[in-house]
Amino acid sequence: MLLGVIADDMTGATDVALMLNRSGMRTVQTIGVPRPGQALPEADAVVVALKSRTNPVAEAVADSLAACEALLAAGARQILFKYCSTFDSTAQGNIGPVADALAQRLGAGLAIVCPAFPANGRSIYQGYLFVGAVPLHESSMKDHPLTPMRDSSLIRLMGAQTKGAVGLVDYATVLAGAGAVKARFAALADQGMRYVVTDALTNADLMVLGEAVADHKLLTGGSGIAMGLPQNFRRAGLLPEREIAASLYLNEFGSSWKPVSSSRLNHGATLTSALVQGRDFLRARADAKRRAAKPEGTPVVFAGGRMGRSSEADALAFADNIWATLDKVHARVPDMVLVHGGDTKGIDRLASSWAERHKVPQVVFALDMRLGSRAGFQRNERMLSLDPRYVVAFPGNGVLERLVIEAKARRITVVDRRGPLGTCPKAPVSGAPD
Repeated sequence: MLLGVIADDMTGATDVALMLNRSGMRTVQTIGVPRPGQALPEADAVVVALKSRTNPVAEAVADSLAACEALLAAGARQILFKYCSTFDSTAQGNIGPVADALAQRLGAGLAIVCPAFPANGRSIYQGYLFVGAVPLHESSMKDHPLTPMRDSSLIRLMGAQTKGAVGLVDYATVLAGAGAVKARFAALADQGMRYVVTDALTNADLMVLGEAVADHKLLTGGSGIAMGLPQNFRRAGLLPEREIAASLYLNEFGSSWKPVSSSRLNHGATLTSALVQGRDFLRARADAKRRAAKPEGTPVVFAGGRMGRSSEADALAFADNIWATLDKVHARVPDMVLVHGGDTKGIDRLASSWAERHKVPQVVFALDMRLGSRAGFQRNERMLSLDPRYVVAFPGNGVLERLVIEAKARRITVVDRRGPLGTCPKAPVSGAPD
């Protein structure tokens, strides 16, 4: 066995078992606390389904430890404590006490807290758990009869029910990749943190986090975090590639095995059993096109909102200030790549027109409307992840204000044009165009 999973209810156990199975791990689900000496089935992953979510704390801890012992005896190399993607745990537990007990038993260092499951609308940003487009404490879970969720901060929720300190890996770090996440883990461990909440908005984020926790003894979270775990075992040579299994199947039964919902990719010239679904081919082709179309140069972020003008003269003056500002930035950054939000009715359109006139390549980050109120903040993170030379800020809303704050925190020079008619509201920042 490679992975042992302890789930706090039957439905969640089934969810994570399906997730692992679809990712290529032979997975078996068992029901209830294994009896002493009971042999668990042979598989890549075994999921033990408990009913410990709302049991008394002592009972939940005892059942979870018993399940852990059985999984370790069967050879589990890593333990995942699976709980609901809406956390479903009050200050009294049970998530914190169970996690503490498992961490102590395993001698675990840092353990992640990641109930994110984007496919079901559960995401984490700045340590806050969202259900669809609303924070957890504004969702229907706020009035749950057994586990009313009156707070959305996972740091506070976990901190209220555990003996360990709780830190955060923010979304900018996740976007920077598994290496950056591991470095953040190490820094938090040095600060004495026992748990770390990890931001995640997409499945790609969960894959990054999965790679980053390859050497963790204990993981805690929802089904989504299991998505990236099988690939860790493949990298370590512990989980066979599907091409190998397919070729064995062909030799044994004389026909090619066909997956239910995913593709088997053929990387060997002599293998003929790989089946690639159309959607995977189209996704790969789209990725190749994006790589080929990626402009080379120095990113400059441009941002601003839809601002009405009192007169035509004011509107013309505002537009002139936009173009004049971009001219000055371009003079300092000849290989400039203009990064903006692509709003066809706002000042992004004026900036885009300037770029077209000057043959400056553009990268557009459109809002992902599925994220609701978080869409603008995610776009900020993605634009800043390009490490731009400048952020050019014209008047806008609170999302733009946050972009400016984050840029300054990262020591990115801000060309501030949030004054009247797109003028500088104060003395120019050192190193910025005046």
